[in-house]
Amino acid sequence: MRVAQRRKKLTDKYISLFCAEMAAVYRAGMHLTDGLQMLMDDADKAGSIVMQSLYTELNKNRPLSEALRNSGYFPDNLTAMAEVGEATGRPAETMKALSEYYDRQERHIAALKNAIFYPVILLVMMVAVVVILIVRVLPIFNDSFERLGVRMSPAAEAFMRFGAWLGDASAVIAVIIGALLLILLILRISPKLRGATNRMFKKMWGDKGIPGDMASLNFVSAMALSMASGVEVEIAVNMASAASGGAEKVNRAHEKCREKLRAGASLAEAMGFSEILNPRETRMLELGTQTGDADAAMADIVRRKERNLQDRINRAISRIEPALIVAISLLVGIILLTVMLPLMGIMSSLG
Repeated sequence: MRVAQRRKKLTDKYISLFCAEMAAVYRAGMHLTDGLQMLMDDADKAGSIVMQSLYTELNKNRPLSEALRNSGYFPDNLTAMAEVGEATGRPAETMKALSEYYDRQERHIAALKNAIFYPVILLVMMVAVVVILIVRVLPIFNDSFERLGVRMSPAAEAFMRFGAWLGDASAVIAVIIGALLLILLILRISPKLRGATNRMFKKMWGDKGIPGDMASLNFVSAMALSMASGVEVEIAVNMASAASGGAEKVNRAHEKCREKLRAGASLAEAMGFSEILNPRETRMLELGTQTGDADAAMADIVRRKERNLQDRINRAISRIEPALIVAISLLVGIILLTVMLPLMGIMSSLG
């Protein structure tokens, strides 16, 4: 089998849309090359390049999974799941499940970026206001007070000395900020370093708070995808563990689930025993298994976990932003009061 050259990474949003379109092609009973020809007619320039690569491979009488792999554009887990779907005779269901999986991935990443981005921007803007006050504004007031023969309050002088220190250290601070930006740029353009950083983050904090909830959601999402594709349960657990593991506590839970399955327990019992699912979710999956609708039950669990994660992120943002505003507002108010109170004293003595 020829090894594909890895090309530019496709976004989760694009992959989700592509998988949804391919699921529609399968359900319509069309030949894959005809379906891709239709997609190429409506695609933009970048999308046409991807579609043309797949079209060339399919014209060599290769299955879609091999065409995806040989194109070099698609991630390995997608090509592996597409191959499983073909082997189990459920390619349409697999493509639909893959579309939902990558759509969830895109939403998770967007929600996490928003949870980090907006508070950071707010913090940077407020810190900039404070720095301008103590570096630029306070010296102006100090000069005015000196011309009036009055000294500023000790607190205001302390703030001003800190501002002077910031001015002296501005070159060092600029170098540090530049180094941090360079590190972020390197991480962005280097998939290997970014992957190593993600693995380190997962190992240290992947089982706590929001990252822990995301790991749990990623596990059940991968399980829902595998079950919809007809993958055997133990293999599905291994694939889901590879997609969501990393932290020691999370890895232990996955291993407990595998051990329980090897002992003959049902999937619901194993996931409940390992605390991957809570008692209510375990009952939902058990009932779905008994009625022969385990796939739908797992998909419903995924939706519930996704809503819970989004609610937790929203609550975190709703707490962080007001806390930042109150803290910086108090600091700005204190700085202004250290200036205004002596000024009020001068005005009252003049009156």
